[in-house]
Amino acid sequence: MTIVVDVQNKTYPSRTPGQDHIALTEVAFEIPESQFTCIVGPSGCGKSTLLNIVSGLEKGFEGTVSINGESPEKAHIGYMFQTPRLMPWLSVLDNVRLVMDNSEEEEELARHLLEEMHLGDVLQAFPNRLSGGMQRRVALARAFVVQPGLLLMDEPFISLDEPAAIRLRQVLLNLWNERPTTVLFVTHDLSEAIYLADRILFLSPGPGRIVLDYKVPLTRPREDLEKKDIEALKSELLDKHPDLLTGLAEN
Repeated sequence: MTIVVDVQNKTYPSRTPGQDHIALTEVAFEIPESQFTCIVGPSGCGKSTLLNIVSGLEKGFEGTVSINGESPEKAHIGYMFQTPRLMPWLSVLDNVRLVMDNSEEEEELARHLLEEMHLGDVLQAFPNRLSGGMQRRVALARAFVVQPGLLLMDEPFISLDEPAAIRLRQVLLNLWNERPTTVLFVTHDLSEAIYLADRILFLSPGPGRIVLDYKVPLTRPREDLEKKDIEALKSELLDKHPDLLTGLAEN
């Protein structure tokens, strides 16, 4: 799916006159079909708000968003949030089937996807029996199982330890390679963005606006987040744009 975003202003009104919060201003970009785009910016710059606008969940803004020429409400979108948001009373399989019709074909697809993600042994387990990384894999399977044209991801690996996050990044890229879709991925981790993305949009501290639209020059596959070429590119980028990550909690 091709995405065209033009958010001129997103403001959250305050009950106190003169204290309205401007979240985003003059954020405009276009994402071609099947591109993996990361959005990087400090806390409070409007990254999650931007995802909600693109998804159609947030409507009160000045500007337009179109997905394949239509409104977000008509698009086939998958959304993975910062927390897995699994239903505790449903099994792993039923959490994935929750977003699907109840046909045998779709259940088989859900089973196949979970087995691909090495969750075949816990299909009937409940979320409280799973590790944090396993819960994220279930959430990722649920996002992909609807075969979305657009996948939105809001810092989905933020609370994981680094070994688990590395595994999940690779799982995500494997799924994306096998089932190409347009991805808009929010992160505050520049190394993660360089590892995953074709392109990175950098937002300023709030009110968020795009300060750099950067095409990642590395070829795929990128085998390791800690590989020297990723760290070298990160250093080169920050040397050229020393104020790029101003306000980020972690560089």
